Amino acid sequence: MTTLNIGPHQVQPPVVLAPMAGITNAPFRTLCREYSGGKGLFVSEMITTRALVERNEKTMHLIHFDETETPRSIQLYGVDPVTVGKAVRMIVDEDLADHIDLNFGCPVPKVTRKGGGSALPYKRPLLRAILNEAVGNAGDLPVTMKMRKGIDDDHMTYLDAGRIAVDEGVTAIALHGRTAAQHYGGTADWDAIARLKEHVPEIPVLGNGDIWSADDALRMVRETGCDGVVVGRGCLGRPWLFGDLVAAFEGREDRETPQLRQVAAAMRRHAQLLGEWIGDEKRGVVDFRKHVAWYLKGFAVGSDLRKKLAVTSSLAEMDDHLGVLDLDQPWPVGADGPRGRTSGNGRVVLPDGWLKDPYDCSGVSAEAELDTSGG
Repeated sequence: MTTLNIGPHQVQPPVVLAPMAGITNAPFRTLCREYSGGKGLFVSEMITTRALVERNEKTMHLIHFDETETPRSIQLYGVDPVTVGKAVRMIVDEDLADHIDLNFGCPVPKVTRKGGGSALPYKRPLLRAILNEAVGNAGDLPVTMKMRKGIDDDHMTYLDAGRIAVDEGVTAIALHGRTAAQHYGGTADWDAIARLKEHVPEIPVLGNGDIWSADDALRMVRETGCDGVVVGRGCLGRPWLFGDLVAAFEGREDRETPQLRQVAAAMRRHAQLLGEWIGDEKRGVVDFRKHVAWYLKGFAVGSDLRKKLAVTSSLAEMDDHLGVLDLDQPWPVGADGPRGRTSGNGRVVLPDGWLKDPYDCSGVSAEAELDTSGG
């Protein structure tokens, strides 16, 4: 079985949980790790460098790792090289994580309109400056980055960004095979992942996009030559996918096809973990509501009951609703397919004049830093 080396950390199998805002908090990472037997790499939600440096209360809670998490992996977002450097230095000095990933892939408007996320690699000097500050302040901690192909089909950046990353000492690169304009629509371009791997053979390249099953992951590695996979929307409401991924990379045929009984138990545990993490049962159950449709995808559950579960505000109430389900239902045919956001956008919100010159960074200000974490 292939081992992915992220600095001193051996990731086996070469599977990474993609950072997702409001999703990959400590409770969800716990569930995914339990199903994988602790194998793989599980990355935090996006942490804003400004909020970290300013010790924003929400941010300090988001960077809390369970004592069983190793290596501890933080994804940082920032557009100001100095602030990024300070955040990385803080992580090192206070032993807050073992691995730092940098976000250059987020396509949401509130990020791209500031010149961040998937918009940032277009400004080559700014990308280089951020990577230089991050790697230069990271000490022995490995720094990786996640990016998209580019802003749109006319403004591709991933090959230039990959070469800059190698030059600046980045340990590995993950590529989502879509442009920012695509958001999550269309089909991921796995050929671009293969081209990036050929372009930067010096470091590991991980592929991301349209991995809905463990067999998809094996196919991506086989077709692109990538060194590992990053799994995002495919595990929504399905944390046991990481058990499937372990089995697949170990050469085993077994796959998880849980009955609704096991799915309901996972839902209940997820909600309980959220309540314990937040410190308030009601808030935990309310936060869980967004997961209900993902967990129940494909099962024969009436619309009234789905609505009730989507407005539940206590574990006791949740137990009552789960208790009337037909818990002997088998795993639905086709439930392994696409989930989460699957729509495109076609338009990327950018700062004024952003596309005029990829080498002119004069319009980028430290004020563009977001002050809250989580995406």
